[in-house]
Amino acid sequence: MKSKTKSGMDDLVKHIGKLAKDAQKLSCEAEKLYAVEVDAILMSKNRDSIHIERCLDGMLDFCFDERMLLIYKKLCRYYYDIDPEAAVSYVDAYRDLWDEQKPEEGDK
Repeated sequence: MKSKTKSGMDDLVKHIGKLAKDAQKLSCEAEKLYAVEVDAILMSKNRDSIHIERCLDGMLDFCFDERMLLIYKKLCRYYYDIDPEAAVSYVDAYRDLWDEQKPEEGDK
């Protein structure tokens, strides 16, 4: 019975590993595409809030990846000059989703 459980756990670990590898591949592709889009926004000095926010919304899902986070920050900085309140809300959204939760003083 134990070997059946171990075999099931091994399969689960392999499956999780494959999912992690697939997530990394998808993130890499997304980063390439969004990097081109962000560069185009910056070079053209695009001030279309809807377009910029659509990009930020899509990028946020991939900000676990350091390269995506860099271009997300770049676009947030650019957007700050257009709509500071909205840009700050995107920084906060990143923090809520991806920043490690630091323990409160009383939680130590």
